[in-house]
Amino acid sequence: MKKLSIFIGLTMASLAVTAQKHDKSADQKNIKDMCGCYEVRFNFAETFNNAKDSTYQASKVKQVGALEWVQLVEDKPNKIVMQHLLIANDTMIIKHWRQDWLYENTNLYQFYKDKTWKFEKLAKEDVKGQWTQKVYQVDDSPRYEGTASWVHVDGKNYWVNTTDAPLPRREHTVRDDYNVMKRRNIHAITDYGWLHEQDNDKIIRDDEGNDFVLAQEKGYDTYTKVADEKCKAAQDWWKENEAFWKIVRNKWQDLFEQNKDIELQKSVDNKPLFAHLFAMPANSSKKEIEAVIDSFIVK
Repeated sequence: MKKLSIFIGLTMASLAVTAQKHDKSADQKNIKDMCGCYEVRFNFAETFNNAKDSTYQASKVKQVGALEWVQLVEDKPNKIVMQHLLIANDTMIIKHWRQDWLYENTNLYQFYKDKTWKFEKLAKEDVKGQWTQKVYQVDDSPRYEGTASWVHVDGKNYWVNTTDAPLPRREHTVRDDYNVMKRRNIHAITDYGWLHEQDNDKIIRDDEGNDFVLAQEKGYDTYTKVADEKCKAAQDWWKENEAFWKIVRNKWQDLFEQNKDIELQKSVDNKPLFAHLFAMPANSSKKEIEAVIDSFIVK
């Protein structure tokens, strides 16, 4: 009986420690701490390459600043949606990327290559206590996603995941010598705001799925918190346009819930999807918006 009591006591203590290690409320707070108005500094530098051709030219170092508003769009116990809006010249608003965070999510769309994403079903036990970050293009089409646990230790709060992604906009307009970027993303809450740190592989993937790492790069994007009033133009823009983009999000969600691989056209009428959507009036009908998105889906 004494041994049984000791065993039960040790088991309860172990469970208590495990419970302390995972704090969902802390996860939720850290995720939502990324909302607000920020002065952003984007920094990217290629670190080395494995190119077999001596004429290979590395990407130029990129350092650029911007003012960005991160809008909390949806706040549920197991789902948090945030929309990034860039502010240019104080008044011009550019709809930027979107990030959704889903708790213990089992459905992922993994980027393969060439505008194709493969649906993957994960086991529940493999995502216990984890959050999936789903990142979307400016037109709310898929970009990349991955699942991992938020870590809260020694006063540090961060989330780390490695996943495949399409080329970023800063690269795909100037590079065509690789077709996949394997991204190691670190999101860390800091005393000044938050940090998005990246260690990226530039990969050539062939039709059989074989990978060759052409080069690597370092990304270091700092989000420094400033007064929300500095981003009022973005807040006003979102109020005027949020109904339009809700229709867009819902249409994509309907497609995602089919749990099938997704392949998209690169362009329709010589224009990418974002160009079509950005040109549409904010009061466009649901039918009109969905027809544009449907035109890009490869059946």
